[in-house]
Amino acid sequence: MTIAGAATAGACYGSGAVTLHRRFDRTARLLGEPGVARLAASTVTVFGVGGVGSFAAEGLVRSGVGRLILVDYDRICVTNVNRQVHAMKGTLGKAKVEVMAERLRAINPDAVIEARAAFYGADTSARLLSPEPDVVVDAIDNVTAKMHLIATCVRQRLRLVSTMGAAARLDPTMVRTADLSQTKICPFARDLRKGLRKKHGLDCTQPTGVIAVYSEESPVEPQALAYDEGGFRCVCPGGQNGVNDCEQKHRIEGSVAFVPSVFGMTAAAAAVRLLIS
Repeated sequence: MTIAGAATAGACYGSGAVTLHRRFDRTARLLGEPGVARLAASTVTVFGVGGVGSFAAEGLVRSGVGRLILVDYDRICVTNVNRQVHAMKGTLGKAKVEVMAERLRAINPDAVIEARAAFYGADTSARLLSPEPDVVVDAIDNVTAKMHLIATCVRQRLRLVSTMGAAARLDPTMVRTADLSQTKICPFARDLRKGLRKKHGLDCTQPTGVIAVYSEESPVEPQALAYDEGGFRCVCPGGQNGVNDCEQKHRIEGSVAFVPSVFGMTAAAAAVRLLIS
């Protein structure tokens, strides 16, 4: 079969150790066939598959990462529709990792996609970080869990891309990457560094090796809505889960599709750069 015929059939082509499917033709023209082969042989674990993590996972599988492990305990809520790639009619109430895994397998049927409906914490850390990934993407929004994951990755020398506060922002052009010790403006990152020092003994005044995705835009105050009736009421399936209860949140930030998605894709880009370096 000619290369043109292979493209029509959606087949692979190549020789020796490198076999390239036409779905990654444009990626290979940018990264080279060895770069695509390296991505295909890599494993990335994505913790948190919400507004940021769902886009990060999609960016990774569309880049050709061969194995993704998705970790999230949550189910899709109607309030996720405005910013999470898996949230739409027909998916509400379903496990985020299961819906996202099905979507990723449709994008690249050759990829190995593992869905783990679990909450990351001290008691699940070892299990959820096994097998050891080549890169970890942290899109967790629970601060306690996030701090534990960061501290664990630093101590185990696991390469980590960690996303900071993506909510309460309107300007996607203000998204940046830097070592966690060097972030600016973001109050979430500032508080996270303090918590890491206090609870995990991690000195974040020095370079940590953690790539942080953050925004230099000051957060916007949330507005009260008419149906709040004096207070936030959770409508999410599984909102009462005993580990990160929806109604226990002291403040519900506003968010829009075009900022968390950029956070997620920026995290994917940082992970890809690590994998091909």
